[in-house]
Amino acid sequence: MSQQPYSFFHSVERSFDKAAAFTNFDPGILEQIKACNSVYQMRFPVKLDNGNIEVIEAYRVQHSQHKSPCKGGIRFSDEVNQDEVMALASLMTYKCAIVNVPFGGAKGGIKINPRKYSTYELEKITRRYTAELVKKNFIGPGIDVPAPDYGTGEREMSWIVDTYASLKPGEIDAAGCVTGKPITQGGVRGRKEATGLGVFFGIREVCNMADVMEKQGLTIGVEGKTVIVQGLGNVGYHSAKFFREAGAKVVALAEYEGAIYNAHGLNEEEVFQHRKATGSILNFPGATNLAKNTDALELECDILIPAALENVINGENAPRVKAKIIGEAANGPCTPEADEIFIQKGILCVPDMYLNAGGVTVSYFEWLKNLSHVRYGRMEKRFTENMNTTILGQIESLTGKTVNETDRKLIQHGAEEIDLVHSGLEETMIAATREIVHIWKSNPGIPDMRTAAYVSAINKVATSYAELGIFP
Repeated sequence: MSQQPYSFFHSVERSFDKAAAFTNFDPGILEQIKACNSVYQMRFPVKLDNGNIEVIEAYRVQHSQHKSPCKGGIRFSDEVNQDEVMALASLMTYKCAIVNVPFGGAKGGIKINPRKYSTYELEKITRRYTAELVKKNFIGPGIDVPAPDYGTGEREMSWIVDTYASLKPGEIDAAGCVTGKPITQGGVRGRKEATGLGVFFGIREVCNMADVMEKQGLTIGVEGKTVIVQGLGNVGYHSAKFFREAGAKVVALAEYEGAIYNAHGLNEEEVFQHRKATGSILNFPGATNLAKNTDALELECDILIPAALENVINGENAPRVKAKIIGEAANGPCTPEADEIFIQKGILCVPDMYLNAGGVTVSYFEWLKNLSHVRYGRMEKRFTENMNTTILGQIESLTGKTVNETDRKLIQHGAEEIDLVHSGLEETMIAATREIVHIWKSNPGIPDMRTAAYVSAINKVATSYAELGIFP
């Protein structure tokens, strides 16, 4: 269990209870929504390269089956415990509900530090874990669909789909048993940057709301705003990239070895390459090293993006946070105590439970692609291009004017898979942001955006249960 005075799962329950007070559902339904339906704790032996046998501890939690399949990542971390996996599974339920992705929430974890194992050892651990899930019917395209999380990626997902397919010969939809796969194994283009891009779309939409920006004392739009990103993993890297490309200034980056600051802005790719070459983001040319990596969280900025692990902003350091907007790219980076302090200080915290839903949204697109057995854009791309070329030709003929080459390419372009994925993600994040802000504004008693997001989730999940007739 967590060593902190409250557990991660308990903090999720506290946020849930806070929001439940703003709904009118039967207390029994609320208890059912809150509870984890199935918790699978397993231990299995793996023979290491040196001949030793190690017993691996692992988990899979299915929080809710109000929609099937369940959905949630698998993390490899020596911090993994049942409480954490339960909390993350419950957040997945609420996250999917908010962004209208028809999945129940789940999560998995293997208690290892992946850096301490060879590739072959990691493959054996991943494949054995998958076999254990198959044995207990805890994985399948219509049952439970894992995805990458902290410490895992495309490689591990390809091992999972291969193991599953070999244990389920002839299952035509086997590729849909897991998402976040390489493109060659049925993955979808745009999955890698999805969470970071979703964070950007969500914050951009908040920044485009005039009344919200006025309240925070900020100008409308992302351009020119100062941003600090904690974590230079997949999510942090892509969050920094999209903010920088939109004209924001990324003034500080933090990783577990330390943090760096440059008032004129940092380029995440250059920092990434520096870290690759030296093993650390510290001593980056033109940047100032900070004494502790957590110091970056307390610097002056417009937007703070914690994109690493949970509970990094808590009751102790929240009073020193100077950001005007916090975008929770990680899962649970701010504790309930921190939320209370943000409300007092007038800091807008855009909650993880929908803001980092880019990953599961694009995972949903990948799952649909696997079930339909056709690549997005394959059916209509050429038709659209041919039609646009015809229309453009007609307009040029009627006006006697010629469109320049750059505009011609843009107008003629037919949507490819990545265009459709990014477009679908943008629509999802904008719609979810507007829905949450509407709930928040329409009920003056709701104290913050997180509570409004939970209210949105509870409304949708409770309605699903009612429609299933589970509670006569």
